[in-house]
Amino acid sequence: MAKPVVAVLKSRPETVLEDYDRLLRMAGVREALDPGAATILKDNISWHLPMPSANTTPWQLEGTVLSLRKQGFQELVAVENKTVVTRPKKGEHLNKFDTVYEKYSIPVKYNFLPEDMKWVEYKPKRALKVLPRIFPEGLMLPDYFFGKNIVHLPTVKCHIYTDTTGAMKNAFGGLLNVKRHYTHSWIHATLVDLLSVQKEIHSGLFAVMDGTTAGNGPGPRTLEPVKTDYILASADQTAIDAVAAKLMGFDPLKIDYIRMAHEEGLGVGDPSEIEVVGEDLSGVNLGFHVGDNFASRVGDILWFGPLKGVQKLFFHTPLVYLFVMASDNYHDRIWWPLKGRRVFEKWRKESPWGRLWDTYGREP
Repeated sequence: MAKPVVAVLKSRPETVLEDYDRLLRMAGVREALDPGAATILKDNISWHLPMPSANTTPWQLEGTVLSLRKQGFQELVAVENKTVVTRPKKGEHLNKFDTVYEKYSIPVKYNFLPEDMKWVEYKPKRALKVLPRIFPEGLMLPDYFFGKNIVHLPTVKCHIYTDTTGAMKNAFGGLLNVKRHYTHSWIHATLVDLLSVQKEIHSGLFAVMDGTTAGNGPGPRTLEPVKTDYILASADQTAIDAVAAKLMGFDPLKIDYIRMAHEEGLGVGDPSEIEVVGEDLSGVNLGFHVGDNFASRVGDILWFGPLKGVQKLFFHTPLVYLFVMASDNYHDRIWWPLKGRRVFEKWRKESPWGRLWDTYGREP
């Protein structure tokens, strides 16, 4: 059996769009996707504020659009979701996705707007680990996703609850509604279930990951941006997450969602069974670590700690809005003005990727 391919390139702002085209071709995007189906561009808004490494980059988005169009995938549609702490339309604007979507006439749909898509019950063909137990009333999915290709657009970064986050985690917001926080105590198994579901409902799966600025520390929001210049792509969602995790310095098979997906045969998480083409990563270890912030410490107590047994009191009742308000206030009104904005402005001035970001349209 052939090893899954993960393409990895070093890039620079002057050539990044051409590099993305070469990357997608190396990773076999034409073979992975159905040319007769529409293709969903699933961008990643981990935070509506433009924290470097937290969200899809505009050049990642533009490079992917250009490459897909060149290779015959003409019907491209962006789909965005909201979370309890992110605002998609604000994030789309502040992260300059709208500049790219307008330039290439790509429509944007929102999975929370009834006029864009409906949520319908889906009965999976394969037995799932946790979702039927978490949602006993039935697994509801957006009908628009069925029968379409999907291209996930995550970034290389850490995550306070899953160590790393990438292609598999990017399905979380699109496929589950705003009650997705019900799953956090079982987040690793949830991601494995969602990958299984994606393989059933989509006509093709692909991931393009931007690591030009990677995120170290307690992500996916309160990050330390690190210039690495890497971009990655693969048709295997598990394999690209495994390569990104190893690049960051983690053992992929010690990260539960990667290990479980590998054991379930949904993808390959063992680096020795993955073919990395392009850059030689054998000696690369970025030495990233996750750490904690205020929000993660509270979440650890409620989702994984001593209060796990009574979490329904917090997250299945209106009390959830107290947690949401606290997280929103901490990130947007405390961490961002006190630290995040300074990090962002320093990146804009000193990083070549920050200077490239400034060339995309309007000021935030």
